[in-house]
Amino acid sequence: MDHDACLELLLSHPGPLLVPELVITEVAYLVATRLGVSAEVRFSGDLATGTLIAEPVHAADWQRIAALVARYRDLRLGTVDASVVAAAERLRIKTVATLDRRHFSVVRPDHVRGLELLP
Repeated sequence: MDHDACLELLLSHPGPLLVPELVITEVAYLVATRLGVSAEVRFSGDLATGTLIAEPVHAADWQRIAALVARYRDLRLGTVDASVVAAAERLRIKTVATLDRRHFSVVRPDHVRGLELLP
């Protein structure tokens, strides 16, 4: 079910889809272990062609990431998820594609009351 919803999002979203750089390794691992090497190769190819855009962590993001990890220590938010929130705040993005409802439904970014979560 999650796979179908994610596939539908990737096929129907007008783009571009930004992928924070700290997320890339995590996604590549999950794609490879759950969907296979061919899917991992497609993921890397989508980053290479610009279908997916790698969003770097900016120097100022690191302080915000640390603050988010500290604030949500009981949630165990972690650096990778905090980097998504920091990038969303910096870019004023309101919508995030994630299956991680446990973290992202709780976190309150500075620029919106809550992130809209897809799929």
